[in-house]
Amino acid sequence: MTICNWEINRTSPPLRFIPKIITLLGYIPYDTQSGTLGKRIVACRRVMGLSQKEMARRLGVDPSTPGRWERDEARPPRNQLEVLIATLAGHLLCKVDILTTDPFSPRER
Repeated sequence: MTICNWEINRTSPPLRFIPKIITLLGYIPYDTQSGTLGKRIVACRRVMGLSQKEMARRLGVDPSTPGRWERDEARPPRNQLEVLIATLAGHLLCKVDILTTDPFSPRER
């Protein structure tokens, strides 16, 4: 019944299963190309199967920091953005627009 509940949006699969589900499906079921920087960070983090806490650990930032970025309450400073891009770009499934769009451009504000 779990898969049925996922299909009808009653529940979501645990993050740790998402990379395997994407491999099984053969496509990414998230929009990783549009939206605010925060929305793109969320999509990429999910594609990688990472919690906010795990992503913060990999980036060397406070565990609450990725949440503020994802809610667009704060922007990563340029030095942290470079680390974020390197972390996200290192994942084969996560080649997103975040790598080519300047998050400091007026369009993103």
